[in-house]
Amino acid sequence: MAIKCEHVELVRDVTPSADGCEACLKTGSEWVHLRLCRICGHVGCCDSSPNKHVTRHFHETGHPVMEGYDPPEGWGWCYVHEAIFDLRDCMTPHPGPIPRYT
Repeated sequence: MAIKCEHVELVRDVTPSADGCEACLKTGSEWVHLRLCRICGHVGCCDSSPNKHVTRHFHETGHPVMEGYDPPEGWGWCYVHEAIFDLRDCMTPHPGPIPRYT
């Protein structure tokens, strides 16, 4: 049974805040994949990354929807409903190349 998520309606076209995880780039930390807040454009690292910056962004701001962004993957996630949704028709392009940690 599909979950109806009203937060999908909050998805906006955004300008990414950085080419990589904004916080990891500042501290020199590593990340696995990037996620993009579709409310404000904050770029953070995924929950498989050591710092889980995009989840931290959700807890700090309450912004409920993010997009798989490394590379653009065509899906979104609602933290409130723990639901995945289709963003193939409105993916945020990455300006590339995606910086990598060393």
